[in-house]
Amino acid sequence: MKKILLVDDEESIHLLYREEFEEEGFEVHSAFRGEEALKKFKVISPDLVILDINMPDMNGIEVLRQMKEINPALPVILSTAYHEYKQDLGAWASDEYIVKSSDLGELKEAVRRYLVK
Repeated sequence: MKKILLVDDEESIHLLYREEFEEEGFEVHSAFRGEEALKKFKVISPDLVILDINMPDMNGIEVLRQMKEINPALPVILSTAYHEYKQDLGAWASDEYIVKSSDLGELKEAVRRYLVK
């Protein structure tokens, strides 16, 4: 079973994404802060990361940078409510940049592109 590490500080996002992706057959692990995400990342070795940018302890772009240093081939999807971060050069290291929406179609399609072969 493919593992997704979901990193977001909003509980509602975790509930929604967990339900949607477990229904599609993925194992979903949660982290609510950047430091927690980096620790879990090293322990569970996810197949894909869905990462928010705005978090209280560490910016998601910094988390992305550290994850890519450890595993450059790991697919990371930045999922944020803000369009403006797309211009940040650090965000370019992500494999996808998706603006959060109540319609999860774009996010689900991106996850499938990387995990369903």
